[in-house]
Amino acid sequence: MRISDRLEELGIVIPEPPRIPPTVVLPFKWVRVCGDRAFVSGHGPTETDGSFAKPLGRVGRDVTPEEAYRAARLTGLAILGSLQRELGSLDRVTAWARVFGMVNCAPGFRDMPNVINGFSDLILEVFGPERGQHARSAVGVAELPFDIPVEIEAEILID
Repeated sequence: MRISDRLEELGIVIPEPPRIPPTVVLPFKWVRVCGDRAFVSGHGPTETDGSFAKPLGRVGRDVTPEEAYRAARLTGLAILGSLQRELGSLDRVTAWARVFGMVNCAPGFRDMPNVINGFSDLILEVFGPERGQHARSAVGVAELPFDIPVEIEAEILID
């Protein structure tokens, strides 16, 4: 099945590019293609218009685990958007190789794997177990840019 058909079947809308504050300069690409690999820079959760998704802040203090799971899913959608814009089609993805998830944690919050499951569940739902299965890390950090609750980067195999 074509990924665009699968997205439509699931009712998933790919968001616009992330809207970064005008005072911030990012001297790198969201996706860097090198041969048969696509390296995805860290993304955060966005709404369909590219704005940062709310709530912002630390998981376990400002953001509930359920909200953080949703933020990880929205981060996955932002990544799919960047990949689609760079590759022209998500059908070029042959495998999700590695994912690194970071959670902006309040002291004592240790459920990072379940938060990043919001991303992994989305990728498996869209790409299936053959292409969507990936190696993954989920770590807690003291701060993330723009006070986002989740940031995710990835390495993908493409044709």
